[in-house]
Amino acid sequence: MWDDAFPSFLIGLREGLEAGLIVSILVATLVRAGAKSRLPQVWTGVLAAIALAMSFGAVLTFTAASLSATAQESFGGTLSIIAVAFVTAMVFWMRRSARSLSGEIKEKVTGALAMGSGMLIVTSFLAVGREGLETALFLWTTARAAGESVGPMIGAGVGLVIAAGLCWGLYRRVLKINLTKFFTATGAVLIVIAAGVLGYGLRDLQEGGVLPGKAAFAFDLSQSIDPSAWYTTLVQGVFNLMPAMTWLQVIGYAGYLAIVMTLFVRGVRTAAKPAPKPAPAPAAQPNGEQAPVAKDGAAEVASAEEGPAEGETADGDAPETQPTAQPESESASESASESASESAGAGRKRPAWLVPVAVVAVPAVVAGGIVAFGTSKPAGAPTIAVSEKECGKGFTAPKPGRQTFQMQNTGDKTSEVYLVDPGTNAVYGEIEGLAPGTTRDLVATIAGGSYAWRCVPTGGKAVTSAAVRVSGGGGAKAVVPVAEQDLAAPLRAYKQYVDHGLATLTDQTQKLSDDLAGDDLDAARTDWLTAHRTYSSLGAAYGTFEDFDKKINGRADGLPDGVHDKDFTGFHRIEYGLWHGASAAELSGPAQQLHDDVVGLRKAFPTQAFDPGDLPLRTHEILENTLQFELTGDTDEGSGSNLATADANLAGTQELLNVLRPLIAKREPQLLASIESDIARMQKLLDDAHHDGTWTPVEKLDATTRQRLNGVTGQLLEHLAPVPDLLEIRKSA
Repeated sequence: MWDDAFPSFLIGLREGLEAGLIVSILVATLVRAGAKSRLPQVWTGVLAAIALAMSFGAVLTFTAASLSATAQESFGGTLSIIAVAFVTAMVFWMRRSARSLSGEIKEKVTGALAMGSGMLIVTSFLAVGREGLETALFLWTTARAAGESVGPMIGAGVGLVIAAGLCWGLYRRVLKINLTKFFTATGAVLIVIAAGVLGYGLRDLQEGGVLPGKAAFAFDLSQSIDPSAWYTTLVQGVFNLMPAMTWLQVIGYAGYLAIVMTLFVRGVRTAAKPAPKPAPAPAAQPNGEQAPVAKDGAAEVASAEEGPAEGETADGDAPETQPTAQPESESASESASESASESAGAGRKRPAWLVPVAVVAVPAVVAGGIVAFGTSKPAGAPTIAVSEKECGKGFTAPKPGRQTFQMQNTGDKTSEVYLVDPGTNAVYGEIEGLAPGTTRDLVATIAGGSYAWRCVPTGGKAVTSAAVRVSGGGGAKAVVPVAEQDLAAPLRAYKQYVDHGLATLTDQTQKLSDDLAGDDLDAARTDWLTAHRTYSSLGAAYGTFEDFDKKINGRADGLPDGVHDKDFTGFHRIEYGLWHGASAAELSGPAQQLHDDVVGLRKAFPTQAFDPGDLPLRTHEILENTLQFELTGDTDEGSGSNLATADANLAGTQELLNVLRPLIAKREPQLLASIESDIARMQKLLDDAHHDGTWTPVEKLDATTRQRLNGVTGQLLEHLAPVPDLLEIRKSA
């Protein structure tokens, strides 16, 4: 859990120390000015700031929970970008202000004392409130990125507690810290963390449809690294770096890090240069004493009992500054002023607890109002219960047309919920992963017919509500559900195709091994490509092949020694050797190992679990990987045959669509026609790159052809995207 806790720990420590220093300086300044009676006003402002920060966090949490899945992605991504902006501004502000923080706060306190108690509350509230809001926003963002709140909250709590202890130590003069160095070091780390938050936020905006490039991956190491390894979770939790990142994420991460870190380091170096002219004489304070000057980034914190103590200077010594006695005339004047104020307000004295309670309660009440009304259901939208016991409670016959339903999970299990025609099981709308106690919108178009709700709790039994009848209205589009038995025949057909392909592949890898044993490198290059194309055409079964896929077709990405690593095996290992001058003797061992792995896969395949639900998913994923890897040249180890692999992937997709054709045609015949048209266009472009048995390398395509190929593939992926939803297995009552 530490990997998720560290970013929040750091933000809690930094923001807590900033806020704590401000409070300490406020308190110390009042004590030294002989105005201890004003301390409750400081604590009132601090409590109000804490209440505001907590209320802001509640608003973020409940607002996000009431949004649809797509809207949640957009909402979270937007707030992530805002959080990065706030953290960046905070880092630069503290780098500039560490030296003069004490003087600035004391000036504000002096002005507040002259203007009355209300201004002192406002001063402390504003001084602490900014840190509180920044902390709430950043914690919400990091918790959402982590997918859980326990780790981030523990990290933030530990950071805040340590910050409070440090501030107490500075105030009591039992601790010495060079604040400039502290905020500089933590600022540099926070910039790196903020870059990760920016990348995560950009991905959210892509998932929400706000930004393009959702499928344009710069790299994908998910097949090369262990996602559950400690180092993987550490990197993901601390830096928000994922095994797969889009080009937009990479550009945003690298661009932010390069620009902001450069400016930050440059500013630190500039600030480190000695001042060209002597510091001006300290200004006189209202009480007649001279303002102490903190050295080298020290923020002054004066102890009430032990005299003034300043934040540690560069050499570790606290400046010796003694308080000057307050002039008698000013003290008398202040006493007279306070007496006059008390006399004037004697007749309207209010309870001492009234203001603190009010300033704490107001933010909470406002937040409650925002949660209650700002995230409330649309006018007229009914709330429908989702659970095993109350499925469909609150559902009455809706009016025809586009309707919004508020689906509220009243049970104790995460559930899926479908709006169905109970007679045909056709699905008009659905929500997946509705957590207990949460509410989300379901929008559906209602026409004449029969409607009911189907609730499917995780690990529970599907329950269908009573049906209602709707009269009138136009047509409403519904998805005919797919049961597991509907995919049984396509799965059998596809497994036969794969089994036949593996038999062919076994003969081809044996021939490749024989070529190398006979020292025929030219024949080996030809037979390598033939065998690799056969394997690539079996793409829908990759997830079933388990560890065999990594042995047979694994890449060097992520391996310690890259292409020279001992664990780099299979087709790409042989490809690298064949096109980088390796001898036949050097490649005979890897070729024999490849053949043995293919034989092992063929033997194991009939007993491997093949989820029928994977078939619809692979219709999109095969060519998504093609666009990401083959059409970028990412998997080329020297053969220049990426387009040949893309051609094989397209053939594999066509075979998969053939076995699923009856199910797709029954539900979306026009979609099938669009897919077939796109496949023909993509095939034509690939054929044009194939001349006399030679394939044009991706990097040698002219810009226009490459752009057309990427565009056609992207269009095909858009038309394939609905297939997994169209053929998703849905549990019926």
